[in-house]
Amino acid sequence: MTSSARRAAGWGATMGAAAVLWTGGTAHADAPTGDTTAPSTPPPSGGANNQEVSAAVSRIRVTQEGGSTGGKQGTLSSTDVTWEPPPCWYEPVMTPEQLKKFSESGDALGQVSPHASWGGQKLWTDHYRDGKDAYNYEDESLVTRKGYKNYNLGKDGYFWRGVARDQDSYDCERVMFWQDAGEIPEVPNAPTAETLADYAYDKVKVPDTKVELKPEAKSTVNLPTWVWLDKGTFKDVKVRAELPNTDLWAETTAKPVALHLDPGTEDAEVFPASGDCEINDDGSIGTPYIKGSADKTPPCGIRYLHATDGTPYQLSAGITWQITWQGSNGTGGDLPDGTFETTQDMNVQEIQSINR
Repeated sequence: MTSSARRAAGWGATMGAAAVLWTGGTAHADAPTGDTTAPSTPPPSGGANNQEVSAAVSRIRVTQEGGSTGGKQGTLSSTDVTWEPPPCWYEPVMTPEQLKKFSESGDALGQVSPHASWGGQKLWTDHYRDGKDAYNYEDESLVTRKGYKNYNLGKDGYFWRGVARDQDSYDCERVMFWQDAGEIPEVPNAPTAETLADYAYDKVKVPDTKVELKPEAKSTVNLPTWVWLDKGTFKDVKVRAELPNTDLWAETTAKPVALHLDPGTEDAEVFPASGDCEINDDGSIGTPYIKGSADKTPPCGIRYLHATDGTPYQLSAGITWQITWQGSNGTGGDLPDGTFETTQDMNVQEIQSINR
């Protein structure tokens, strides 16, 4: 049985044992039994109304500090297929004053955890104003959370709530809770500078990798095709991520280190044999073709051994980016390399001799 199925089964059992209101997967005591609904997964976006709690979307601020900002761009794919950013973490959401305003006006419909929403003022005022307990499923168990008196007005701090990058993650389901200002909560999946570095990894935008070729239109069987990129095409890309109302920040830097060529067919040779063309000190890759070099072996290139027959080969060119990060409190380290690939048509003709 999957975790979702086990959770649904547990909800069903609880529904028979107590009078609770389930709204998007969250329970609250003292609500009419007849208003129960099945658990649901709200979409990861919300409207402008009551935005403070209308959706479990991250408040992390991201800015690009360096690198290309124009032209066609894309996101990186990690070379480590087992690595991925944290599926969820907690963030400060509202002050006591903001929570009071939200709870006591309008429909008071909003999320109290990434997968659970409360609808109606009574749910919010009972727990955050009148001190009544709230119930929610966390890590497959029904958990009781103590209520608050008058929204903690007069205290300096924030109510924190989980954010799920991956909507299949249920590891940050604690009902929105209080934390004093200047402190990071001591809970599983609390944010760290590395959390922000990982988050920024997903936001790195790198330029397209279409390469220069000689010959341009068609390659010729058994003659090398030179591949290069001019200097300045690829620069370090730096992305900064900051979590508001905390001192947490991180800068993730992507540095281009190699171009990998895949000719799109086994009937070809690549130069160098690994297919990895290193980036030169000036930021260029390979060497531009010079007239009279047709029979020479390029430092970066391809030799096709068979002609195409109406269907071009798909030449793949991928830049490898070395990823490092530094963050608050002197933290930092390495993250898995990233790659970004593009493909372009390669037509190959069968001519025994050619002048170039």
